[in-house]
Amino acid sequence: MLIKLRYWWQEQRSSFWFVPSVIVLDAVVLATILIVIDTTIDLGVAEGWPLVFGSGAAGARGLLTTVASSMITVAGLVFSITLVALSLASSQYTSRVIRNFMRDRVNQGVLGIFVGIFAYCLVVLRTIRGGDEGMFVPALAVLVGLLFAFVGIAVLIFFIHHISISIQASSIIAGAAEETIAAVDHLFPERLDDDEEENKDGGFSTSLAHRPWYAVPARKSGYIESVDMNILLDIAREQRIILRMERGVGEFVVEGAPLVSVMNLINPKEELIAKLNSIYAISRQRTVDQDASFGIRQIVDIAMKALSPGINDTTTAIMCIDYLAAIMVRIAARRMSPPHYLDNGELRVIARGPSFESLLSESFDQIREHGASNIAILLRMLGALQTIAHQTTNACRCREVHNKVQCIADLAERTITFPYDWERFQSRLIQVQKSLKSC
Repeated sequence: MLIKLRYWWQEQRSSFWFVPSVIVLDAVVLATILIVIDTTIDLGVAEGWPLVFGSGAAGARGLLTTVASSMITVAGLVFSITLVALSLASSQYTSRVIRNFMRDRVNQGVLGIFVGIFAYCLVVLRTIRGGDEGMFVPALAVLVGLLFAFVGIAVLIFFIHHISISIQASSIIAGAAEETIAAVDHLFPERLDDDEEENKDGGFSTSLAHRPWYAVPARKSGYIESVDMNILLDIAREQRIILRMERGVGEFVVEGAPLVSVMNLINPKEELIAKLNSIYAISRQRTVDQDASFGIRQIVDIAMKALSPGINDTTTAIMCIDYLAAIMVRIAARRMSPPHYLDNGELRVIARGPSFESLLSESFDQIREHGASNIAILLRMLGALQTIAHQTTNACRCREVHNKVQCIADLAERTITFPYDWERFQSRLIQVQKSLKSC
């Protein structure tokens, strides 16, 4: 249930209707409260402050009608500007950043404020009476409506400023990097020891290679958004079985394909199959919350789009490399998710998750191939790998960084033909290799 609630909340947070709907509801409640106050309590504000509160029924209607019509018009403008920004971000950078725009609380809040002011004015308008109907003007509610009009003007100016900044490459890349770093801090909070080896098998693969496994099929197709490892371990402990994850977070699973394999249980009950499926949140798209590699993927896609012949934006690609280095620096000293989960020394779950090597390859391999003949890209990647290596003293990870440096050196030897560029690269490569020897 907790997984489903978390999944539901993430979906609502990413939607463009949830926050505006809440703001509209709050505006209607506020309007009702102020009308009740004006109806039940004689504050005497109209007599005491006639220039502020002393408008008649016709004036109050005209004011609120003007505010309401203006706000709904501006709401349409905000929606149009947002769609243009989404289209620009999708074509110029990558479609995977659209979700970040939709999740932006500023965009959601601005739209909600304008629609909320419109709803507030409608509620107050219907209570104003004059002439034969009997005079009633909710002075306090009308004044608040006027104040909301000025709030709307300020919010519109702020929104134009915000959207002009948010569509810049630096803001998009920095936002994706910050979200990814936050996910890394949440997923990998523990530090890695200097001499610790990652993904140690412990002989489990050899001992379980010939044992029978029962495949639990997935009940829907999509990307695995999250999985609760604690519940998976509890199930294995209660049933006294061994579970092997066939698909990890961020991977695509097809309906009917193996999701989890079970050992020590020949014919699992339907209840167990349904329970195993229920702990996996499967969606149409990946999210960063439990999938740090997707955040890296977003930045890599922007870099590759920038390096494409149609755009040829080396500066944006270099910016992507810098932020990828910042992410990998945070990962370099962290212990990744364990490949095996034990219960009192007994194997219960064989997990499937990212490793430092896989995330390092995700970050730089495709950029290296797309920027093969670009000396600026190759030099910046060397500097990024040098920075990453300095943030860890673990020998295994230093070797992996050294391998990536060697790959760049081999590529440069094949692709750099201009003598001046080759001398620059050689000079920088020697510096990096000397630096890695102390790692």
